[in-house]
Amino acid sequence: MAFKYHIVCVCLALFIFCATSSIQPTKLVDEVCHSTSSYSLCVESLYTDPRTPSADRYVLAYISFRLAFLNASSTQDHIAKLLKHTKAKAKANTGPTQQVLRRCYHDYNKAVSALSSAYNDLNSETFSELVDWAGAASLAADDCQVVVKTTYPPLTTMNLDLKRLCEICVAVSKLFT
Repeated sequence: MAFKYHIVCVCLALFIFCATSSIQPTKLVDEVCHSTSSYSLCVESLYTDPRTPSADRYVLAYISFRLAFLNASSTQDHIAKLLKHTKAKAKANTGPTQQVLRRCYHDYNKAVSALSSAYNDLNSETFSELVDWAGAASLAADDCQVVVKTTYPPLTTMNLDLKRLCEICVAVSKLFT
């Protein structure tokens, strides 16, 4: 199952690289992405949404929080599948334990909840807590990583992906302060 995830990630990365190698970011995207730790990842991520070229800061906020929300939800679903799989093989004691996975599932529940709250703030045009919501989601990925450590590399990658997307959310959120 981990091998399939890696294949999908590599294919997605190649697709994004090929699709975005000729992207000329807008001034707004350029400003946002220069305030992140990975300019190219930021641009590539934002331009997976077709609304990005014409996005104002409000639409860009929706795009960035949507990307983070989808990532967190997908990771939470992945953890739920791992929980079922490891429960069936609990006596074999291979891979992450049920306790570690339950903790990560709970952490990702916090991340999904925080990103959902950010959406609610966007819908109500209340922008003051967007940075906090993105930070809470990022901390949830950190908390999961603390218990996972190096025992399950695909989950480590997923945690890092959410942290990077949350960093984009923070950068976009700062446009409202």
